[in-house]
Amino acid sequence: MKSTKNKTKKDKNPSPKPQLDFSNTEIAFSYKSDRELKKAGWLFSLMNKTWLVNPLSDLGMLAMKMRLPFTQKIVKETMFDQFVGGRTLLECTPSIEKLYEYEILTFLDYGAEGKESEKDFNKTMNENIRAIEYATANTSTPIVVTKISGLARFELLESIQEKRDDLPSDIVQEYKNVIKRLDSICNAASENGVAVMIDAEESWIQDIIDHLADVMMKRYNKERVVVYNTFQMYRHDRLQFLVNSFNKAQEEGYLLGAKLVRGAYMEKENRRAEEMGYPTPIQKSKQATDDAYNMALRFCIDNYEQIGSCAATHNAESCKIQADIIHEKGIDRNHPHLNFCQLYGMSDNLTFNLAAAGYNAAKYVVYGQVNEVFPYLVRRAKENTAVSGDMSREYGLIKKEMERRGI
Repeated sequence: MKSTKNKTKKDKNPSPKPQLDFSNTEIAFSYKSDRELKKAGWLFSLMNKTWLVNPLSDLGMLAMKMRLPFTQKIVKETMFDQFVGGRTLLECTPSIEKLYEYEILTFLDYGAEGKESEKDFNKTMNENIRAIEYATANTSTPIVVTKISGLARFELLESIQEKRDDLPSDIVQEYKNVIKRLDSICNAASENGVAVMIDAEESWIQDIIDHLADVMMKRYNKERVVVYNTFQMYRHDRLQFLVNSFNKAQEEGYLLGAKLVRGAYMEKENRRAEEMGYPTPIQKSKQATDDAYNMALRFCIDNYEQIGSCAATHNAESCKIQADIIHEKGIDRNHPHLNFCQLYGMSDNLTFNLAAAGYNAAKYVVYGQVNEVFPYLVRRAKENTAVSGDMSREYGLIKKEMERRGI
C-alpha cells in the first residue's frame, strides 16, 4: 500500500476492465496442495452441519477451560490450522510469505481476548507493537489490528460509556492507562509507516471505542491514514455515523480511516435488547444490511482522496460493486485508499481473484496461542454456520476445485 512505505504491488493501468470471476476455483485454491485441499474439504464438511457445530463448540470451550491436554492438540490440527496464521509471528511467517507470492497482503491480528489484568493488557499492547515492528520489516504486512477490549476491562468500557462524568478517581486513572496503551500502539504505527485498524465491538461499549478512534485519527491521520475505525453496517445507525465521521474529519482537518464490516454480534445484540427492553440496534433484514453496506462503499469511494477504506467482507456482490466503481471512475486498482480484506482460511475465491486482477487484496490473519484464540474460532464456526451460510459456500467451492483436479 503506497500509504505505508510503498507496501503495494506495482501500479497497473485501470483499463481495460478486469475480468473478475469469483467462481474461478483454480485461482482461488492455487496455493493449496491436493492434500491441503482435501483436509479443508473435510473440515468444512463438518462445519457445514449446524447440529454438530454448536454442541462441539460448547464442549470445546468447556474442555479448554478445564485445560484437558488433548483439546489443544485436536484444535491445533483442525480449525486452528485453517483459520489462524500461527501461535507466534514467527510461526505466521510461512503463511504470510505464501500469500504474498500471490500478491496478497496480510493484516495482522493478535487474537488474545477476555483478559482482565493490567499485566495482560500491557502484554497485549506490547504484542501489538511487536507486530508493528514485524510489519515494518515486511512489505507484505501493512496493517496491524487491535481490539480495545484487549487493552481494557470490558466492564470499564461499559461504565465509561454509561457515565462519562463524575467517575471515581481510580476509574479515571484506569481509563487514562487505556488511552496510553492505544496511543503507544498508534504512535508506533505512525513512526514506522504502518497502519492500525481498531476493531468494532458490542454496541454498549462501541461509543467509547468510537471516541478513542476519533482521538487517535485526529492525532495521527494528518498526512496519511494511520488509524482506521470500524463501521458495523448491520447496525441501522452506522451509515449516518460514517457520514458524520467524515464530516467531523473534514472540519477538524484529518483523513478518515474506515473499515467496513457487516458485523459479528447480531444474536448477542438482539438478545440483550430484548432482555433489557430497548430497540435493537440491528437492521430489520439482511437486505437492509446489504443496502447500507453497499451505500457505505459508494460513499467511501466517492470520497476516496479523503477516506482510506477497506471493504472487509465475504460478500461477492459488495466486492464486485467496489471493483466496478473503481474501474468506472478510472482510479488505479491498487490505490492505497481502496482495499479489500477477507478472513484467513475463508473466501479465497474473493481474495485470490481480486489480487490476480490487480486490486489491493488482503487476508486478516489472526495469531496467538491455541487457548487464546479459541473464542475467535468458536465465533467463526457458530456465526458463519448459523447466520450467513458461509460454510456451505466454502464447502461447495472446495468440492468444485477437488472435482476439477480429479481428487
